[in-house]
Amino acid sequence: MIRDIPVYGDLILSPMAGFSDKPYRLICREYGSAMSYTEFVSVDGILHGNERTAKMLAFDPSERPMTFQIFGNDEVKIEEAARQIEQLGPDIIDLNMGCSVPKVSGHGSGAALLREPAKIGRIFARLTRALSVPVTGKIRLGWDNQSLNYLEVAKVLEDSGAALIAVHGRTKAQAYNGQANWDAIAAIKQAVKIPVIGNGDVQCVADIKRIKRHTGCDAVMIARAAIGNPWIFQRKDIHQITLGEKSKLIHRHLNLMLDFYGEERGLILFRKHVVKYVRGLAHIAQVKAQLVTCTHPEEFIELMNAYEAEVEERAKHALLEPEPDLLPEYCAYELA
Repeated sequence: MIRDIPVYGDLILSPMAGFSDKPYRLICREYGSAMSYTEFVSVDGILHGNERTAKMLAFDPSERPMTFQIFGNDEVKIEEAARQIEQLGPDIIDLNMGCSVPKVSGHGSGAALLREPAKIGRIFARLTRALSVPVTGKIRLGWDNQSLNYLEVAKVLEDSGAALIAVHGRTKAQAYNGQANWDAIAAIKQAVKIPVIGNGDVQCVADIKRIKRHTGCDAVMIARAAIGNPWIFQRKDIHQITLGEKSKLIHRHLNLMLDFYGEERGLILFRKHVVKYVRGLAHIAQVKAQLVTCTHPEEFIELMNAYEAEVEERAKHALLEPEPDLLPEYCAYELA
């Protein structure tokens, strides 16, 4: 429960810039993601009426519970923007306090807020007074290893009215490097009474069980491992997915992107998805190079159909073997 909102499931697609748009969220929800988060949107973009920002907040009713994630550093602007987007009908509004990208954290937003727990408390107190929907936060463990203040921040969030905390088990300084600290997520779970979502180093189905057992978290947020593999929300690892299943979803995802963004932009934005979908497929290198450079959807579809036909023909002659450098990626328990 996020305050009075039930969440039916324990796996959630992480809010990822450039990936967690409406088309991919819809796919992940169908495959089992229990709730939706938008990509994070700037409070300045909201207040200035930015058209691209507005499109990022578009959602389908089937995505409920729907969470709008925002970022900013000005307390007044954050409240004003949250009030404004609440009128669009989200179930939850979330504040990003985890982004490590310099253009965000370098301007006092995202993970930079972790350096000012008192400010976080003021922001959440304002938001919980101003909004009727629950307010949640996504954090990291601190700015760096010398300022691991995650327990202080978690308590401030709870005391200031936050209804849930999502925790990426790394510091800002780590970005996405090193190993996620699941012990810290467990400590946060033990320190607060509100739900805690664990995030970090979940690469496969076995990792889902491991992080839940290790941390006691209420749900698991999956980020990079979900790109090109929405089947992970069905608790299936990528090596279990057939070419036919991948191909069918590639075509469907492409159509959703074209409908949402238009033909030209939709195809361009889909390229980063397709390289993940085809990763590990045999004899795909040349085709992949063509897929990421084609400029017309018809050409893209023809390339995929030709590849499938080639695979079928090779299979008939028992010639299809995985290429040594393109073997399926399996779960790694120790991540560098």
